[in-house]
Amino acid sequence: MAGWPIDPELVIQANRQRSAELARDYESLGERLARRGLEIDSITEQVTRFAVAIPTWGVGTGGTRFARFPLPGEPRDVFEKLEDCAVIWQLSRATPTLSPHFPWDAVDEPAELRARAAVFGLGFDAVNSNTFQDLPGQAHSYKFGSLAHTDGFVREQAIAHNLECIRIGQALGSKALTVWIADGANFPGQQHLTRALERYLASMRVIYAALPGDWRVFIEHKLYEPALYATVIADWGTSYVCARELGPKAQCLVDLGHHAPTTNIEQIVARLIGLGKLAGFHFNDSKYGDDDLDSGSINPFQIFLVMNELVDAEVRRAADFAPAYMIDQSHNVTDPIESLIASAQNLQRAFAQALLVDRDALAEQQDRNDALLARETLMAAFQTDVAPILARARANKEGAIDPIAVYRASGYRDRKAKERPQELSGRSGIV
Repeated sequence: MAGWPIDPELVIQANRQRSAELARDYESLGERLARRGLEIDSITEQVTRFAVAIPTWGVGTGGTRFARFPLPGEPRDVFEKLEDCAVIWQLSRATPTLSPHFPWDAVDEPAELRARAAVFGLGFDAVNSNTFQDLPGQAHSYKFGSLAHTDGFVREQAIAHNLECIRIGQALGSKALTVWIADGANFPGQQHLTRALERYLASMRVIYAALPGDWRVFIEHKLYEPALYATVIADWGTSYVCARELGPKAQCLVDLGHHAPTTNIEQIVARLIGLGKLAGFHFNDSKYGDDDLDSGSINPFQIFLVMNELVDAEVRRAADFAPAYMIDQSHNVTDPIESLIASAQNLQRAFAQALLVDRDALAEQQDRNDALLARETLMAAFQTDVAPILARARANKEGAIDPIAVYRASGYRDRKAKERPQELSGRSGIV
């Protein structure tokens, strides 16, 4: 593709150097899988089709409540974000769509943004609304909420913003709106807990009514933060009830870090699939809370278990199952491009491993209540080194066998550091 940000010849040369070794590893893995009744080329073909969206905000440096340390060459506007996302897509071949956030990514002409993305072969996934912070020129503050605010004027402003996001999304070719709100309370008694949810639902009904016929709205829940005592949409149960109240185009989005510690997230995924209300999954990883760490960097087994439920639903063709996958991370100490490439690889790995699960054997073991063998069936898939499958899948789509090595060899970050002068900022905040 003429518009690639990294010289394709660099990818070709790097792949040529690794092709013989990959061929040996792929053949060896194929022989081992064949003994288990699995055909490696079929698995590779399915991995080649796996896709996950990149959030436009993910290519910038994140931070904490205390500080943010900008990375040289980080993007200053959405068009530069497109270029960084194109690097991830070019090398990983697993991230063909973007998920923009408004008003962060606002442009005068959305059609121009869509055209620029198309140069890189990129499309647009769900659009995200922002009613969790105040921005210059805003008439009413969201300090005490947005869609669930006690003040009707604030709610109207938040509704209008979501309607504008739908309009922009239509121009971009998106088919879904993700709504996450920070509404909640920090102190007991601060908020009437029942009325707050009623106000939220009333606001969402207006937004729902404005959805185009082929659109969906994704309700995203979060247990805490920034509301530390009570969050209006705090858990999957509340999200499900709201989605059911709104109608068939409303579904529930699951983020790995938005739950209480030790929560069985794969079970939540299974429940929402069974209820026909799973919108999709935001992938990241965590140790203590909503850490937004790189997917698979802390607990790859949990990512595998989530992916196992998703693949199971796909295999049995569960009703109303059309999940939207996105990587939702904040990168504080790494190059965001490298982290997102690594996360895409880790998700491909979990997907490939889930495809290896012997589902007939697992179903039989579950019916016999054979807990140990059922666990061993899952572990046999999880412990398989599927790296040759991932590398072959990338190479088959003209991606890089070793994406991070090619990225570093390209000097892309150093070039962008010169082209994009760093904007000094002492502000804190995660975005």
